[in-house]
Amino acid sequence: MPVLSFSLGRDNRRLLGKLVVIVVAMFGFGYALVPMYRSICEALGINVLSLSERLTGVQSAALPRERSTQIDYSRRVTIEFDANARGPWDFKPAQATLQVHPGEMATVMYTFRNRQDRTMAAQAIPSYAPRQATAHFNKLECFCFNEYTLKPGEERQWPVVFYVDPKLPKDVTTITLSYTFFEVPGKVAQAATGAGI
Repeated sequence: MPVLSFSLGRDNRRLLGKLVVIVVAMFGFGYALVPMYRSICEALGINVLSLSERLTGVQSAALPRERSTQIDYSRRVTIEFDANARGPWDFKPAQATLQVHPGEMATVMYTFRNRQDRTMAAQAIPSYAPRQATAHFNKLECFCFNEYTLKPGEERQWPVVFYVDPKLPKDVTTITLSYTFFEVPGKVAQAATGAGI
């Protein structure tokens, strides 16, 4: 019996030693993961800025601002903004045009005001020209993703956050982004009827 207990004790110590080595190796790997991730991103040219920094343009003063390798600085694309309203309300972009580099994040604001004396539900539908630009115009945030209910006289502003894919054909130098804002028929009437039940 004493020989068996001595053998079990040695096996336990050996197993404990292996487990300690595994724990230390896992801790070391976790500690080295962040620098490895940064090195890989830099080597591949992946932009590691957070979305909020890209949207606001705010970056820590301690960090040097570097040019993104995902942006094609060799050319500019003119984006024209168009707004059409189907009904008695105001709908317009804050600016008519904007020049961007392909891959560069940009934001444009749209204003909508309900000039009617009743609440309305409405939604915007986008369209693009030329047609081949559609696949290369990427919206990250857009009021066209949702339907809205506006009270009489209510005014709202909505952003469109977008970028143009650097794979946009070189012969496309201007893209027109057009929105048609229209009322969703019967939507407000249904909501009012449901609320009264």
